[in-house]
Amino acid sequence: MDRRRFLQGATIASGMALTTQGFAKAVPAAPAAGGMVPRVVSTWDFGVAANQAAWKVLSAGGRSLDAVEQGVRVPEADLRNHSVGKGGYPDRDGKVTLDASIMDEHGNCGAVAAMEHIAHPISVARRVMERTPHVLLVGDGALQFALEQGFPREELLTPDADKAWHEWLKTAKYKPVANSEVKTYNAGPGGTPGDATNHDTIGMLAIDAKGNLSGACTTSGMAWKLHGRVGDSPIIGAGLYVDNEVGGATSTGVGEEVIRNVGSFLVVELMRQGRSPEDACREAVERIIRRKPDARDLQVGFLAMDTKGNVGAWAIQKGFSYAVCDAAKQDTLIPGKSSY
Repeated sequence: MDRRRFLQGATIASGMALTTQGFAKAVPAAPAAGGMVPRVVSTWDFGVAANQAAWKVLSAGGRSLDAVEQGVRVPEADLRNHSVGKGGYPDRDGKVTLDASIMDEHGNCGAVAAMEHIAHPISVARRVMERTPHVLLVGDGALQFALEQGFPREELLTPDADKAWHEWLKTAKYKPVANSEVKTYNAGPGGTPGDATNHDTIGMLAIDAKGNLSGACTTSGMAWKLHGRVGDSPIIGAGLYVDNEVGGATSTGVGEEVIRNVGSFLVVELMRQGRSPEDACREAVERIIRRKPDARDLQVGFLAMDTKGNVGAWAIQKGFSYAVCDAAKQDTLIPGKSSY
């Protein structure tokens, strides 16, 4: 049974014209055939290429759900990207495990976590959404489902990632929590957990010509994590949340801190209360810091877009960036504001 078709009672349409306020004085985009202004935004610099793939769908009048799936498949397939998909760094046991979630304008959602041997977890997540009554499949069950759906089994540990893992093993101090005197996050290849060298996510939000929002989030997780660790990316409400009446949000960085605060849901609810996307992201970041002051030494960032196409972002530390794409410009990259 097509679960989405079963659940959706009618197509939700918006009659509000979109604006282009909220980021870097962008030139207003030309309305598409449906009268709306499509736009796609995503986290980090590799979001530029991902946005351009999504834009091919949006500019042709396609659905935002198709756009975000096609968009994030680009970094999933990029062997140079060590925080997403096939090129991702492994866990401390040398295993590459992938997480992803997807959500459409009707509130339908699907996700997979700790899945091995499948290069495009975002597409498996969509199958979970559309072809099962569930939201989240994990581990061996997610792999079994993917194989049954015809996804090819692959070896995901690339030579570059394997080399980096063996280099890390030479000086590894990351031990199971039960045997550690202090619980700490592993900083990975960079110096700050969740920073630009180990940010572990691409999150993408899109609004189509009909004014409908969808989102996607996909990752290989933090480098050298404990086997079985799952961050915020596949958790609906943490790494991703979309409400077609308000807007959408996604996150990046240390996923544990996002999960503790149900970050993306929080951002959307703050927008519901009337805050701009940027203000909502800032408040979500500040709440993390207020509840856990030590989090200021980590990196967490939020990216949001409302139903008018306004975009905003905020991070704990400098270095976070996000990409914006619409009819006016397809390769905009904006430095995110930060608390520190």
